[in-house]
Amino acid sequence: MQTLSVINFIVAALFVACCAYQAVYCCARLLRKRPTFQAGRLCRYGVLICARNESAVIGQLIDSILAQDYPQELLDIFVAADNCTDATAQVARAHGAAVFERQNKVQVGKGYALRFLLEKVAETGQSYDGFFVFDADNLLDPHYVTEMNKVFSNGADAVTGYRNTKNFGDNWITAGYGLWFLRESEYMNRPRDSFGVSCAVSGTGFLFSPSLLEGRGWEYFLLTEDLEFTADLIARGRRVAYCGAAVLYDEQPTSFSQSIIQRSRWVKGYLQVIAKRGGSLVRRMLGAGSFACYDMLMTTLPAAVLTVCSILVNSCMFVLGMLGARHEMGIFFQSVFSAVLNSYLLMFVMGLLPLVTEWKHIHATARKKVLAAFTYPVFVFTFGIAMLLAVFGNVQWKPIQHTVALSIGDLPPSKR
Repeated sequence: MQTLSVINFIVAALFVACCAYQAVYCCARLLRKRPTFQAGRLCRYGVLICARNESAVIGQLIDSILAQDYPQELLDIFVAADNCTDATAQVARAHGAAVFERQNKVQVGKGYALRFLLEKVAETGQSYDGFFVFDADNLLDPHYVTEMNKVFSNGADAVTGYRNTKNFGDNWITAGYGLWFLRESEYMNRPRDSFGVSCAVSGTGFLFSPSLLEGRGWEYFLLTEDLEFTADLIARGRRVAYCGAAVLYDEQPTSFSQSIIQRSRWVKGYLQVIAKRGGSLVRRMLGAGSFACYDMLMTTLPAAVLTVCSILVNSCMFVLGMLGARHEMGIFFQSVFSAVLNSYLLMFVMGLLPLVTEWKHIHATARKKVLAAFTYPVFVFTFGIAMLLAVFGNVQWKPIQHTVALSIGDLPPSKR
């Protein structure tokens, strides 16, 4: 059992060694002011929304786009009603979007729907300076497009924004997601941007130039098409910028089972991206000294691999101990308790930082915010279940049901 303590220490040391640079990110977030931009010009944008059975929420998203303080003649909204069996297409049309319906039970997933939608937009003959990508459950702050345009019009290839949560206070799961995405926005993407390192696109709420797809089209079809898109850009020496003043709200799953299904898809997607794009990232990292490539590799690979290895090793040692070395089980439990406690404290701090600095932007009661700091490590620990399912289960793309039908007027005004 002494061996187990050594193994757990090595796993923890490897994780710290891989991710220690993120402490510098935290310092940069706390010490550096957020940059401000002036629009170089007013660009024309196509808004892309891929929706599957989202009739309950898609109307509110379109309304929030139409309520932008950006010139409406420079915004066109396109919706792919993807394998829908409800009134998504009708609701989207009634709210003013151009809708294209798609039925394809073989090529399933957001990546395929995005390719379909981009092809349909191209057939209209319209040209755009950039494309926004949103999920149907999103809501946009009225200044969202204006702020994103300030960064994009100053030469960015792609831009991602500030991702907030519209149902943070529902339970510990939604609060966990909320802190996860706030940390990713402010403690990962904002420092990356300040150091000139590429940010990461996170599922929804991003903007990209059509020039990035020239000669190739949309070719990102893995379970995490957003991460694949990011990895490909970084491997090609392109960069995703960050706009912290552009606020997007999205809905998080409330049930534990649905959350595990979603996160196991994320983890499986991470591993797929490493398998497909990892070689090109490594080659650019070694050949061009790209820290962005290192950052991308470290934020996807170590957590999944080390967590699964740790769970398997500890489980095996528990079984062996129960079968033949029960007198050493005290050492086992001491080692596991120490590893869990240290991990909990680390995750607590990682959740506490965005909770404190983004406190006034989180839409929940003070009691629920404080409670979220203590439940956030538990939320992160449950990634272990998702990782095991991703590695050993048959994970496929499945839609997440959205039912929080809020309008942007139901949320307090953003003051970022």
